[in-house]
Amino acid sequence: MNWDVSIKGFQSFLRLEKSLSKNSIVAYTEDVHLFVHFLAEKKLDLPPDKIEHTHLTEFLMWLNQKDRTATTQSRVISGIRAFYKYLLLENLASNNPTELLETPRMGRKLPDVLNVDDINNMFNAINLSTPKGNRDRTMLETMYSCGLRVSELVSLKISDLFFDTEFIRVIGKGDKQRLIPIGREAMKYITIYKNDIRVHLKVQKGFEDFLFLNNRGKKLSTVMVFLIIKKIAMEIGLKKHVSPHTFRHSFATHLVENGADLRAVQEMLGHESITTTEIYTHMDRKYLRDTIEKFHPRSVNRIS
Repeated sequence: MNWDVSIKGFQSFLRLEKSLSKNSIVAYTEDVHLFVHFLAEKKLDLPPDKIEHTHLTEFLMWLNQKDRTATTQSRVISGIRAFYKYLLLENLASNNPTELLETPRMGRKLPDVLNVDDINNMFNAINLSTPKGNRDRTMLETMYSCGLRVSELVSLKISDLFFDTEFIRVIGKGDKQRLIPIGREAMKYITIYKNDIRVHLKVQKGFEDFLFLNNRGKKLSTVMVFLIIKKIAMEIGLKKHVSPHTFRHSFATHLVENGADLRAVQEMLGHESITTTEIYTHMDRKYLRDTIEKFHPRSVNRIS
């Protein structure tokens, strides 16, 4: 058994059995390839089923020497763990060298979040007298209303809009579908954009059903959405790090701050595990602590 054959089998397993997206399969494959590169650099001519725990420990040390962050190291090991689970499942290996491997501990980084005033300021800075401004306002309204990933936003189709029931259908990670409630303000802007702006575009073949289009009548790129948001943030002098994902984080944080059920937020965000969603409870506690420090008369920060 060699690495090339094993990796090809692993890719097929991820695609057919796990139904992972193309990007996820590429990421898992790159993790295994990085380990193969390490073996080649160390002149260790070993097939996958001869790898031992010590080799992976050395690999972690090698990653650390390459200044790979704890987050990167953890992600790479996660990919290699998945690879060995596949080998065991297919009886291509008799032991799992990743079983006792300890990955670096990571502090949970709280993402930047916009408050309601920040969001309103960004919305109000967009010039609605132009077709582009109308489209951009509609995109931001939709992201904040539904907590969409940027990839989900640019892939949103007209056939995914169910305004009679106030829901939209989203294709998330792993091509998993979910239904998300959409607010009336976002529906209003989508309707205006779709009926008054988009109809005047010359839509290119194959993009007829995509909701958000560039001025050439094609699907918007995720990079373009990022640049649009950065430009608006700069125009209003917003000092926070703002990206499309900031609107998703803000959506979830504001829901949790106002008492939304965590399971409901998990469902709307499309998180596979509730653990991922629980980061917003930490943010909620920080919000409460900051509020006390700012407004309580006996707070240290208010004692002069």
